[in-house]
Amino acid sequence: MEVLVVGAGAMGRWAGETLAAEFDVAFADRDWAVASAAADAVEGRAVALDTTETFDVVCLAVPISAVRDAVAAHAERAERAMLDVTGVMADPVEAMREHLPDRERVSLHPLFAPENAPGNVAAVVDAAGPVTDAALDAIADADNRVFETDPAEHDSAMETVQAGAHTAVLAYALAAEDVREEFATPISSVLSDLVDTVTEGTPRVYREIQESFEGADAVAEAARRVADAEGDAFEQLYEEARQRQRKHAERTEDGHGDTE
Repeated sequence: MEVLVVGAGAMGRWAGETLAAEFDVAFADRDWAVASAAADAVEGRAVALDTTETFDVVCLAVPISAVRDAVAAHAERAERAMLDVTGVMADPVEAMREHLPDRERVSLHPLFAPENAPGNVAAVVDAAGPVTDAALDAIADADNRVFETDPAEHDSAMETVQAGAHTAVLAYALAAEDVREEFATPISSVLSDLVDTVTEGTPRVYREIQESFEGADAVAEAARRVADAEGDAFEQLYEEARQRQRKHAERTEDGHGDTE
């Protein structure tokens, strides 16, 4: 079986390298040199972005804002299945249902930067079959933990774990004064490490996440509540945060969020 990976950026290369355990891999990208380099890394091949060839499966590794158009553009090239690793799920699942109603369809979100693989991979298995089963097996065999979700749950979760988290970290980076290293506390050191992780990424990727998911306003509102709180009001907010964290920890320990 052969997979066409559309988009040879970091996430596309991860997809191609991971799927190479089960598939022959071809890459297509707006930049032929980038596609060729990605293909060489997996002993695959590069093809034109507007190729008329067809493949067993097409895997879309394109920006979030481009995924609907990409599904429509490449549906004819997917003989049996289509995957996406864009990071949003409602849009690609809806588009794949429209353009590939009789083919296998899976939306995937690796919840890590490719250089930090392996890790958790969220999956909406919208229409299963042998081709997508092989793809999921390849991802799991690479020591990733694949867990199933649905588009609404996933996109809602991204408001907290991506848009909200990134807002909090970037806000700290923008607000923090430059102080001597000796003044660092355990908390500020962790936050500084998180700032390093976020700011080492690609601004365009973070921009697309912030534009695709709510969450920033909730963090800003919470920060204002903390800033304005005095006396007992602050202690009440502190206790509210502690109780929310305890409930989250209990849910995690009980496995209530595990849909695998």
